[in-house]
Amino acid sequence: MDFLREAELKHGRICMLAWTGFIAVDLGARIYPLPEAYEGLTSVTAHDALIQQGAMSQLFLWISVAETISSVAVMQMLYEESGREPGDFGLDPLGFLSGKSEEEVNRMKLREIKNGRLAMLAFSGAVTQAVLTQGPFPYV
Repeated sequence: MDFLREAELKHGRICMLAWTGFIAVDLGARIYPLPEAYEGLTSVTAHDALIQQGAMSQLFLWISVAETISSVAVMQMLYEESGREPGDFGLDPLGFLSGKSEEEVNRMKLREIKNGRLAMLAFSGAVTQAVLTQGPFPYV
């Protein structure tokens, strides 16, 4: 069961970031300096441009490295009884959980799971609607 919770948290976190990035591109967010050829891209057409440029290979490489590193922690959790909770990598740089009671921490963890589930559905819907309409946000 821990493996399923780990996967749910990972996919939820990725979709929360993906939803933000997908919409940001359509609202005009860019990382400069960009070649002029990429100025008119939407979220849907950016995918093909990145494949042609070769950036998807780099993305695949770095995601593979991150997955390999995180799989070590997951295997320790599953087979070595390390006491690590699913999705907990010991990172809290902004101190969201510091000074909170156990009840508040559990409530925040539940919110993260629910927001992740919503983000998975929202991202799937946004991508589908963006491809069908071939237009920028709000995809109508």
